[in-house]
Amino acid sequence: MSISIQTKCLHIEKEDNGDGPCHFGAVSFPIYQTATFAHPGAGESTGFDYSRLQNPTREHLEKIVCNLESGIDALALSSGMAAISLVFELFSPGDEIIAESDLYGGSIRLFDNVSKKNGVKIISKEISRTSAGELEKSITSSTRAIYIETPTNPMMNITDIKSLAEITKKHNLLLIVDNTFMSPYFQNPLLLGADIVIHSGTKYLSGHNDTLSGFVVTNRGDIKEKLRFLIKTTGAGLSPFDSWLTLRGIKTLAVRMEKAQSNAIKIVEYLKKNPHIKKVIYPGLKEHPGYEIQKKQARGTGCMITFQTDSKETTLSILNKVRLIQFAESLGGVESLITYPVTQTHADVPEVIRLKNGITDTTLRLSVGIEDADDLINDLSQALQAD
Repeated sequence: MSISIQTKCLHIEKEDNGDGPCHFGAVSFPIYQTATFAHPGAGESTGFDYSRLQNPTREHLEKIVCNLESGIDALALSSGMAAISLVFELFSPGDEIIAESDLYGGSIRLFDNVSKKNGVKIISKEISRTSAGELEKSITSSTRAIYIETPTNPMMNITDIKSLAEITKKHNLLLIVDNTFMSPYFQNPLLLGADIVIHSGTKYLSGHNDTLSGFVVTNRGDIKEKLRFLIKTTGAGLSPFDSWLTLRGIKTLAVRMEKAQSNAIKIVEYLKKNPHIKKVIYPGLKEHPGYEIQKKQARGTGCMITFQTDSKETTLSILNKVRLIQFAESLGGVESLITYPVTQTHADVPEVIRLKNGITDTTLRLSVGIEDADDLINDLSQALQAD
């Protein structure tokens, strides 16, 4: 039977056919904390051999995430960066990748220091603001893929995934979408034409700031086979315990996303009225240039807010004075976190690129959690008051 996305966070639509491990009726899927599996006899197998290749707990998690993203396979890895690194093993020296210029700083660091070393050329473009015609001029015989985040981290730029997919299919390119900010609860890029979706599962999927994980999901059989070979060869599969923590987190994905988004909308309205805040960037605002696209391709506007203050002094005051909201470098958990991109997530990005993308010393990124919205607003209010 067909089930809703809320129910998909807890159940896979097609249960094991009896060939899988015995769970003894366990409601919480067991942690199979083992490195290797014994065989019943010569030529016989339980279906599992060695946890680097696959583990029942990780496999169950992958089925859940695959179902949420409407893919044919999902791979769980040790972090979001491990997920991106695995995908880039699909490419060879001389290949070119067109990437959105406004990305998570760790992705830019990977591209500049590892992909470049490996002979993969990254062409940085403001994809979200580039016309189809201009983007196609950047495609060469060596181009293999286009890589985006939408919304971008941290400037919340929105790319029309479906329109971009038409271009990538026309030129036989892969479309890779980092869907971390939206989570599969609000957005499903594969259904819009993407070939590969990446998640930092550390964020909304796990949701409790207590574990690292990453995911790659695809709807293409040829890509699935290549990725399965790569994950067993490179060995970055997610551990059984971290797989279980992520499974536990996903069970509340729907309620967490709804509550955090509701809080975010209230905080946005507060920030817009505060005289110390000069700009609020949130896809749910009608004045956001990507507002209509976001409405068209997603089921929500998310829980991430970027805003700019009236001065560096105000910015630092907020970071020093918030008490309920924590000054930390992450997002997507039940606790609200505020991040200073210039010294944290984007510290390794050259200043000229940061400034071009709009990331200044007055830019703050707020990951809204599930606390009471009024308490969060009161915390921001006291942090913005003059001493």
